[in-house]
Amino acid sequence: MAESGNRAGGRPRFIDPKILEGLSNLALVARTVAEGTLMGMHRSPAFGFSQEFAEYRAYEPGDDLRHVDWNVFARSDRTYVKRFRGDTNHNVTILFDQSASMAALPATSEHLTKGDYARFAAAAIIYLAARQHDSVGLLQFNDKVQLWRPPSTRANHVARLYHLLDDIGYQGGTNWKLALDYVQAHLARRSLLVVISDFYTDPDAFSGIARGLSARGHDLLLVHVLDAAERTLASEVATVEDAETGEVMVVSADSGGYSRRLTEHCEALARATVDVRGHYLNVFTDQPLDRILADYLRYRAREM
Repeated sequence: MAESGNRAGGRPRFIDPKILEGLSNLALVARTVAEGTLMGMHRSPAFGFSQEFAEYRAYEPGDDLRHVDWNVFARSDRTYVKRFRGDTNHNVTILFDQSASMAALPATSEHLTKGDYARFAAAAIIYLAARQHDSVGLLQFNDKVQLWRPPSTRANHVARLYHLLDDIGYQGGTNWKLALDYVQAHLARRSLLVVISDFYTDPDAFSGIARGLSARGHDLLLVHVLDAAERTLASEVATVEDAETGEVMVVSADSGGYSRRLTEHCEALARATVDVRGHYLNVFTDQPLDRILADYLRYRAREM
């Protein structure tokens, strides 16, 4: 399996995202990406991976059987689960954009669709959240709320989230206000909101919605996914079609104008996020996913 990047000793670490398509299921993708990232990071207690025993609690259906103390069960005929320091039980909620533009693949692209790249990132974050004993939830949306699964730590819930991400279909536009208002109404507890999208939206309009979330105490991590071919136009003049509206327009590179406008758009989204003490991350589909996971872990450690 070809990989890119190196760690100490010259051994390869980061997997090319395109190779992940060949893995058999999304749970395997999640574990491969997450464990590969963790191998390249210091195992700081700040990241919540300490395995020092803390206490017992009664077993509940769906708990990971690996954490059951079978010695206690043999002596008392009662089932208890070991809890560890770092068993933080924070809320992590993934907001996943399944609008039509996420499935669009530019003619010049040789990489994953933005939707596939985003699915891999979401699955890896779910894996990390479960490993950290955090409750994790999922909202899938386009111009409507398509699916909502409230945060939970149950093993069967986490497995179900992988299946839901595997079955995503991409269509329609994006209604940010509807999606974020829905989250505010259905999350009783403070949550880290991980928003994964290509953010074809007005940054000023998004800024107002983000302020509302912050006022409710939620923390915001934006993962802005763009196709590698969207860095620059393939020619001086190109005809493009909006995947969400069907509108066709002629776009001119006009001596770097396209690149400048893309940079300005990303910078405006970053400002809107930083203004509410959130974190903005811009990634392209030809980049390994380790950067997303490292930023997620650092931001979680800071805010949680």
